[in-house]
Amino acid sequence: MRRYALALLAALAWPISCVAHEVRPSLLQLHETASGQFDVLWKTPMLGDQRLALEPQFSGETTAISPVFTRTRSGAALQTWAIRAPALRGQTLRIVGLEGTMTDALVHIEFADGVTWTQRLTPHQPTATIPAHESAFTVATVFLKLGIEHILTGADHLLFVLALLIIARGHRRLLMTVTAFTVAHSITLALATLGFVHVPQRPVEAVIALSIAFVAVEIIRTRHGTPGLTARAPWIVAFAFGLLHGFGFAGALSEVGLPQGRIPLALLFFNLGVELGQLLFIAGALGVIAAIRRLPFRFPSWTELMLPYAIGSAAMFWMFQRVAAF
Repeated sequence: MRRYALALLAALAWPISCVAHEVRPSLLQLHETASGQFDVLWKTPMLGDQRLALEPQFSGETTAISPVFTRTRSGAALQTWAIRAPALRGQTLRIVGLEGTMTDALVHIEFADGVTWTQRLTPHQPTATIPAHESAFTVATVFLKLGIEHILTGADHLLFVLALLIIARGHRRLLMTVTAFTVAHSITLALATLGFVHVPQRPVEAVIALSIAFVAVEIIRTRHGTPGLTARAPWIVAFAFGLLHGFGFAGALSEVGLPQGRIPLALLFFNLGVELGQLLFIAGALGVIAAIRRLPFRFPSWTELMLPYAIGSAAMFWMFQRVAAF
């Protein structure tokens, strides 16, 4: 009955398999270069050839002292300019237009005296007041939430975890597999974020899609009675591909940046958020399986292949899509 319960998860997996991992928050960075003067970087996601119509707005006096220079890179519009803001602390920052989107905006402000402020603005809360000081608790909270949302809205990572859940039969095997995946991606996430390893992001994303297709094929082979290494020792494959997925997490984290002076703390809590989100997803999937097992009827035998074929099809679509974007 377990295989039929997993097969029925295809109905739940397909909606998230229709789009690739797409967490691209806007980013606003201000760096105080002289008393009351700031260099500004404003990055917004692109939709085709147009950037999202979002603009930062301060409640107090701010004056542009240089022209706005715009360039595009990796699906985002980057705008840079300089402003004069003699009393930025205590002002309210609003991202105009954010409430009409499905994205977030991450804000980093670095003052000349070493004080920094990091905040995440959302469509439901597009404003925040800039404090005089920033606490470690604020940074930890922001990046913990960011990590949770990153994994729970990342269809490619979730489908890989779901594929591991299918092929790792038994509680002990599942625990070993999830632990191996967690350890592996934590290693490469830290190495890449801290600058010890540099890997091009686009090839990494393409190979991540290929890793999902590989596990899907292994599930199908197992269903046909010819299990491979993945079925016999899923923790080995989980660790190997987990290293790759860690580079993907690092790429997403680099998209939003890390607050200077709080990098280890932000990295730690982002990773904890990823792990928490991953556990929530696994718990939810196991809950669905338990509920399906209680249904008073059996499913046709062919339904056990629905989920691996859905996962593999989505993964191959992403791979070709990402290779075409090179």
